[in-house]
Amino acid sequence: MQELNQIPGNDPIDEVSGHRTLGPTSTPTHPLATAPVGMPAHSVDGFVREFLHELNTNQGVALSRSSANDQYLALASTVRNYLMARWLETSRRTREAKAKTIGYLSAEYLLGRQLGNALLATDLNEIAEKGLALCGLDLVTLRNQEVEPGLGNGGLGRLAACFIDSLATMDVPCIGYGIRYEYGIFRQTFVDGRQVEETDTWLALGSPWEFPHPEASVQVDFGGHTERYVDADGEERTRWVPSWNVLGVPYNYMVPGYLNGRVNTLRLWSAQATKAFDLQIFNAGDYAQAVRAQTFAENISKVLYPEDSTPQGKELRLQQQYFFVACSLRDFIDNELEEGFDLHNLADRITYQLNDTHPVIAVPELMRLLIDVRGFSWDEAWEVTSKCFNYTCHTLLPEALEVWSTELLGRLLPRHLEIVYRINDQFLAEVDKTFPGDGLRTRRMSIISEYPERGVRMAYLATVAAGKVNGVAALHSQLLRDKVLPDFSELWPDKFTNVTNGVTPRRFVKLANPKLSDLITDAIGPGWLTNLERLKELEPYADDPEFKASFAAVKASNKQRLTALLKTRDDIDLPDGHLLDVMVKRLHEYKRQSLKLLHIVSLYEQVLSGKLPASALTPRTVVFGAKAAPGYRMAKDTIHLINKVAMKVNSAPEVEGRLKVAFPANYNVTLAEKLIPAADLSEQISLAGMEASGTGNMKFALNGALTIGTDDGANVEIRQLVGDKHFFLFGMDEPAVTELGAKGYHPGAYYESNPQLRATLDLILSGHFSDGDPHAFDSVVFNLLHQDRFMALADFQSYVDTQALVEQRYADQDAWTRSAILNVARTGYFSSDRSMRDYLQRIWHTSPML
Repeated sequence: MQELNQIPGNDPIDEVSGHRTLGPTSTPTHPLATAPVGMPAHSVDGFVREFLHELNTNQGVALSRSSANDQYLALASTVRNYLMARWLETSRRTREAKAKTIGYLSAEYLLGRQLGNALLATDLNEIAEKGLALCGLDLVTLRNQEVEPGLGNGGLGRLAACFIDSLATMDVPCIGYGIRYEYGIFRQTFVDGRQVEETDTWLALGSPWEFPHPEASVQVDFGGHTERYVDADGEERTRWVPSWNVLGVPYNYMVPGYLNGRVNTLRLWSAQATKAFDLQIFNAGDYAQAVRAQTFAENISKVLYPEDSTPQGKELRLQQQYFFVACSLRDFIDNELEEGFDLHNLADRITYQLNDTHPVIAVPELMRLLIDVRGFSWDEAWEVTSKCFNYTCHTLLPEALEVWSTELLGRLLPRHLEIVYRINDQFLAEVDKTFPGDGLRTRRMSIISEYPERGVRMAYLATVAAGKVNGVAALHSQLLRDKVLPDFSELWPDKFTNVTNGVTPRRFVKLANPKLSDLITDAIGPGWLTNLERLKELEPYADDPEFKASFAAVKASNKQRLTALLKTRDDIDLPDGHLLDVMVKRLHEYKRQSLKLLHIVSLYEQVLSGKLPASALTPRTVVFGAKAAPGYRMAKDTIHLINKVAMKVNSAPEVEGRLKVAFPANYNVTLAEKLIPAADLSEQISLAGMEASGTGNMKFALNGALTIGTDDGANVEIRQLVGDKHFFLFGMDEPAVTELGAKGYHPGAYYESNPQLRATLDLILSGHFSDGDPHAFDSVVFNLLHQDRFMALADFQSYVDTQALVEQRYADQDAWTRSAILNVARTGYFSSDRSMRDYLQRIWHTSPML
């Protein structure tokens, strides 16, 4: 076959062979083009040849007959091929070195689109763009064809994705373990302002980034009973006799490091029946019963976070958790370790990070594998287990710390419940030895709770088993020690540490904000994407008129990009020249979208009542992005109210177009990558002491938005780093919140004493936003007036006063731009690379491969 030749221009390309006939043969010059064997060449012609080969042979179409999806799948496969040789080499190198691996156990991975990240990691973006242009195709169009996998609910899953990205970039061996949900987080739509959940069919058009390996399936057992027996050595042992089982099929995803050749693995498990089809029953005519086992098994990995307000939902969620950790533990022991490896030394080869309480059932599962399958004594197994696990707590809310009823756990996993009981007995004996005679402490610390029903406190089990327990921001870690797990921190003070979260700058600066990235590189040179602390070098540029003008131009361009996207995506028109005020996060009462909404209604009410002329309003567009859990009524009612307020405000001639509210449906990573770089103001307004960390706050600051926020989560560290002059602080701090709660919080008193707040709530109660129905939003308003668990009314006046300061500062665009630049320059600390260094040093006690 004739060699491809690299020449400039648009010479004809045969759509099947990819041949061109003119010009000299090119020689790749980029370092990634030199090795390993089997990796396609880094050249435009080489890329075109690979692309057309994938289109012709894998998609089975000629270029002239191909659809946009054919072209995307061929492009994704082409880029994937550039990674595969390095992926295999990474695996070989890790195994030969017997390097310690991070086993990241997470029920969520909110990955975002993969094509752009893979192009970035392989330095193929320019080559792909030129190669596709020669084929008459547009790279941006094909990138937009990709469907984002919705395998996470929010910050927890996005954090996991950032962490595995950083570990690959830092050359640290890691396998991310999770679930390949057939349907991810629901697709959100609005009908008359109400949230409606639709199925997220992210796999419908194919997923070119996954590699299924059914030959490596793992059997996972459930139900049944346990029985005692005497083994060949005369030792009395326990065996689990399950009543049913499923298969876990691994699907591997590549996790490329940035331009370093390392490609780690994300392994997601899909549930299948061990006996999927009963031909005899089918032939008898009972077609539904013939596939019942398949349907039942596949439910386990069918949907992310099934609604758990029912007993069936709770059982399915526990099945999911055990399913993926059982698969994952077996996978590493059976497939990643060399034959004959002594499992007494397992902690030398892997450390499992428990990402919240969802994977904590892995603790008794490892004990079961070691004792019942490998013949370890209890003490031997506990010594290994207690060295293999570490636990990250991501919450301060008691309801988010999972407790599984002993009835359910015993019915689904009887052997594991026995093991948990023994772990608890052993642990309480240690507590009693350290604090003799303190029965109240013993009951408080027991892994087994007694009220309101007997249950297993998974956070306690994780804390007992883990070598280290960490929070995810300085304030959160302190509150974790002082308020959530105080008895445990008193017993084991050295077990607790902090690792403040971070975000990957590759996706959330370089990919999301390419013009800002280019501006930074022009100013301080390359290398900052893997050493984000270098952003400090931008500080002198905050006073450079030319740089400030360029920075402002980038922000304006990002707003134009967002405007075009929202018009196409949601038919939303964003006005020019507005302060872009953004609040995007999961809809939850503690995050206080209601407080932002009260501010909007307050501004609107003041114009309607004549207290404030419309001309005095700073032109402002508020953008919300949020999903509410399907069973969370208050959150869904809040979404409904936001949308109804938006409809009224946006059409009101009284505000003269100076106030607008936008709520694009189905907020996800893809939208975040366009919305965050355009934002002027970042809303981080949770009640102090409630937010563990937040990572959206970091993404906004790194992209040049100023923050209005409470002293909560990582806001504290952001404010300390950027400086009080460049952060809008409002509201009570955590001690003040605690003091108010102790004295007795009465939200109605704030309504009675604050005319502006009263007028705001009265306008909602009047039916103004609900076509005259005064009761349409009683649930939201009465919750605020009579319960207000997260004290929105207490912080209302401080919030609106601080928003007035925002408007005053925004009027001076030069000063605002200076503050925005300093936010970028001073938040390099919030790279997930730094987070991973902290984990490596403080928790995992390992290092990158050399």
